[in-house]
Amino acid sequence: MELMAIWLFVAVFILLLAGFPVAFTLAGTALMFAASGHYFEVFDSAFLEALPNRLFGIMMNQTLVAVPLFVFMGVMLERSRIAENLLDTMALLFGSKKGGIGFSVIIVGMLLAASTGIVGATVVTMGLLSLPTMLKRGYDPQIACGTICASGTLGQIIPPSIILVLLGDVLSSAYQQAQLDMGIFSPETLSVGDLFIGALLPGLLLVALYLGYLILISLIKPDAMPAIPAEERQLNRGDLIKQVMKELIPPLTLIFTVLGSIIAGLATPTEAAAVGAMGAMILATIKNQLSLKILREVMQNTTRISSMVFMILIGASIFSLVFRGFEGDELIRDFLTDLPGGTYSALFLVMLVMFLLGFVLDFIEITFVVIPIVGPVLLAMGIDPVWLGILIAINLQTSFLTPPFGFALFYLRGVAPDSIKTVDIYKGVMPFILIQILVMGMIAYWPGIAVWLPGVVMG
Repeated sequence: MELMAIWLFVAVFILLLAGFPVAFTLAGTALMFAASGHYFEVFDSAFLEALPNRLFGIMMNQTLVAVPLFVFMGVMLERSRIAENLLDTMALLFGSKKGGIGFSVIIVGMLLAASTGIVGATVVTMGLLSLPTMLKRGYDPQIACGTICASGTLGQIIPPSIILVLLGDVLSSAYQQAQLDMGIFSPETLSVGDLFIGALLPGLLLVALYLGYLILISLIKPDAMPAIPAEERQLNRGDLIKQVMKELIPPLTLIFTVLGSIIAGLATPTEAAAVGAMGAMILATIKNQLSLKILREVMQNTTRISSMVFMILIGASIFSLVFRGFEGDELIRDFLTDLPGGTYSALFLVMLVMFLLGFVLDFIEITFVVIPIVGPVLLAMGIDPVWLGILIAINLQTSFLTPPFGFALFYLRGVAPDSIKTVDIYKGVMPFILIQILVMGMIAYWPGIAVWLPGVVMG
């Protein structure tokens, strides 16, 4: 029976690599194995009787309502041209410095991450707007590409992030299951708000190290990141400050409203997402970018993205039921608990596997397929759920950058000019991958980076 669980996982992995649709691969393969197992009397079909309750639970899950709302917020802000205006303003602000445009890209990427949380949209937008400018100014193509890809993936870790919403829901279920397995019948809960607060300091640390790397490169190789010529910076100091305030205040107000309401305990992440969606429409109206046509396009994109996420979630629910029916969860539990080195060896192995899976799988697939299997085991070992969640989030963020299948690399390749070689993109992201691994190591060694702020705010 345990061998069937292993073959089920292998079959799903192979079919995903072959390019079959994720949701239908998860559900279809699991049901085929369930039918085979029932025929050979090694699978109890009673496990599938829990499927209606699983699906009803997904439909009634208030936390997951935040997903389409945050998606709507991100797509609407993308259409309001907020990124274009911010990039132009930040370039003027830092343009007198070597590497100034690179600093602008990182800072705008951080603001977009806190406004949209959608990696693909951010990378494409930044690639279209900033890459031609950076190349025109004489930037090294590798540095330009690496900076854009890395800044675009900040939406994975800086809240409000869709991955943190999904991760929070999956980890919450795993945390409760782990406590029930330990005999705790009034389990504590993990909220998405806990992960949002826990991700703030790691996200800002990542931004600081990105900027530190660019500063170091500008000192070592100044010709690779030249400044904007003085004659092209026409605004005086007063006009520049006015323009910076004009472009920064609206998105910052929206960010502080959404995150502030969650941190202050005034709203749940779902309620804050609704506020963010309305705020994005107001910003688009202010910038005269809202019309029925644009609203229709935004709603269609939101429906498409949200439907994809929930279809994968349904397929993953079927997969996890069948995997558990073949006693795959017990196989994983026995394997991880018997590792020499105990908890930290198990955590290191799981993180390594997720990192390697990130080369070929999307973060949604890893979240819905892998974490429900290994999460309860790790949490039953006494690992803090917020600490584990932040480590996983940064690990999944790294998967967007790792060649050859990092999604951020494909997004940028799709909008980059022909003069940019794919190898330039691959080489450009390598230093940023090392920075992310460094941050993961720092959080693993000093858990307080992730858990201190939630402890202060949430008690």
